[in-house]
Amino acid sequence: MKHLLSKYQEPINYLVFGILTTLVNIGVFYIFNSIFGINYLISNGISWIASVVFAFYTNKYFVFKTPNYSTKAFFKELLLFIWFRLLSGVIDMFLMYVMVSLMSLDQNISKIIVQVIIVILNYVFSKLFIFKKSKGEQL
Repeated sequence: MKHLLSKYQEPINYLVFGILTTLVNIGVFYIFNSIFGINYLISNGISWIASVVFAFYTNKYFVFKTPNYSTKAFFKELLLFIWFRLLSGVIDMFLMYVMVSLMSLDQNISKIIVQVIIVILNYVFSKLFIFKKSKGEQL
């Protein structure tokens, strides 16, 4: 059992922090949309920003555990992270628009469905393009 946990530590950590990031995203969306009555697309943008900040920190230090060799390397990861999160953010907005405005689905249900898709997409982006480790850095 310990070997399995060790072998799959990264995807397990990503799942845990992905769930927490999703909760941040959905919670912030709910607060701004349902409590403050802000338009769902604006609320979605605010929730996206909050979740990206949370996700960068947790992905870098707890999931992919990439070291800080230099300021340049840190900012390269940060900029790549923001770029790919912008890409997934556009996909998020598009899917929300399609589900809510075109399909007339509930805003909160749509948000949950979209977040499942986005979490998977973000893992692929992070693993393949952002927090890459050279062969000598593999844990």
